Amino acid sequence: MTTPDTTPQLNEHDMHAERLAKLAQLRTQGNAYPNQFKREHYAQALHEEYEKQPADYFDAHVVPVTIAGRIMTRRLMGKASFMHLQDMTGQMQVYIKQEALPEGQYEKFKTWDLGDIVAVSGTLFKTKTNELSVKAQNIQMLTKSLRPMPDKFHGLVDHEVRARQRYLDLICNPEARRIFQHRSQIIQSIRAFMDADQFIEVETPMMQVLAGGAAAKPFTTHHNALDMDLYLRISPELYLKRLVVGGFEKVYEINRNFRNEGVSTRHNPEFTMIEWYQAYATYHEAMTHTEELIRYVALSTLGTLQVTYQDKHYDLSQPFKRMSVIDAILEYNPGLDRSELTTIESARALAQRLSIPLDTHFGLGKIQIEIFEKTVEPNLMEAVFITEYPAEVSPLARPNDTDPFITDRFELFIAGRELANGFSELNDAQLQAERFRAQMELKAEGDEEAMPYDEDFITALEYGMPPTAGVGLGIDRLVMFLTNTTSIRDVLLFPHMRNEA
Repeated sequence: MTTPDTTPQLNEHDMHAERLAKLAQLRTQGNAYPNQFKREHYAQALHEEYEKQPADYFDAHVVPVTIAGRIMTRRLMGKASFMHLQDMTGQMQVYIKQEALPEGQYEKFKTWDLGDIVAVSGTLFKTKTNELSVKAQNIQMLTKSLRPMPDKFHGLVDHEVRARQRYLDLICNPEARRIFQHRSQIIQSIRAFMDADQFIEVETPMMQVLAGGAAAKPFTTHHNALDMDLYLRISPELYLKRLVVGGFEKVYEINRNFRNEGVSTRHNPEFTMIEWYQAYATYHEAMTHTEELIRYVALSTLGTLQVTYQDKHYDLSQPFKRMSVIDAILEYNPGLDRSELTTIESARALAQRLSIPLDTHFGLGKIQIEIFEKTVEPNLMEAVFITEYPAEVSPLARPNDTDPFITDRFELFIAGRELANGFSELNDAQLQAERFRAQMELKAEGDEEAMPYDEDFITALEYGMPPTAGVGLGIDRLVMFLTNTTSIRDVLLFPHMRNEA
């Protein structure tokens, strides 16, 4: 018969004080934080190996186990009790019977709390409800939990608290653990795909003298010994292309980037990307490679190319659509005429009609992209490569051979979000220098995201970079898509958040 819980309800402060008192008592008995225990088994492995065995199997076969984990549930029943321990792989029920334990252990167990980390040695058996369990023969406190766990019936549901106290989220929410385990698998599969294609993984500086490689506002820091300002990188692109110059013709980096921008469900100031560069390839091959990578990752981690995201079905086995920026604007804005997008005057008038604000220094290419981002991008649900971006907004991309106003560049969109950006790289050192100078003019006019002039990169190009294609793919957003997660905060272990008042 289960003993009713007659313990008076305490507030969190009182429970903390009570647990501190229990820790003080443990200290009087010896080492309160022992570290000699050796775990031999994990919950998931035991379930996988023995879950299907009938109860009488354990009468004929003694299966000794030694496990450890955090107490997640506890039921006191006189001289016998149950608890569930949780380790990194899952949970295991433990049956604790007073007469089966060394003298005094059961009385100590009854003082333990939810959240305590304990070790258990015993044998496997099946309960009357057919639950695989451990019949304890020895139990030991390893770490006393000094703070109470969230309410067992409601769990940890506050998204603000879950993001701020990720450790508590991982303890309480199996779905959170699943997402981050899945994230790890996704990154492993990306590496496997790139390595199998003979790409070399490298590391480039996170602190850079110049914040180049992408259009974004950087974070600034200062190196005291060198007495110079440095920038947290917004992209590894210019360093990776230096390596292509040096003869690393297929190179990639899974990198942390930092951009001093707003926080949203899609943006975090610190985020993870993979960038790769392949010599003797064009942006057409880069699109195909990106498509193949995403299929490989989905199949490796989900076991299928049929993905459900926010109740919408995506068939990744089908070829990804390809269309230009202008064609996409015309398709998603019925009634527009192509001529409205061909001059600054007509494009500005169109933007005004669509209530899209513009800065005075925007050229035609930038205006086209503003119209595209406001009227098209959110509607790009099926996987689609948008191509032919204007040179004005693509300072590192190669101009198109037949129309220098546009570049050989693409962006990949799935579920209304940009996942990847790639292009045939600009390897003309003189033209790249002109593009940098144009960026400097924009910066002088107040564009905080314009790129600086990177003289050393121009020098590297002057030594000669082969025709090259490069791609940057956002790993955080890919994880969101493959785990059916709507906010980037839920796929980052420690997202950036405002300080609590």
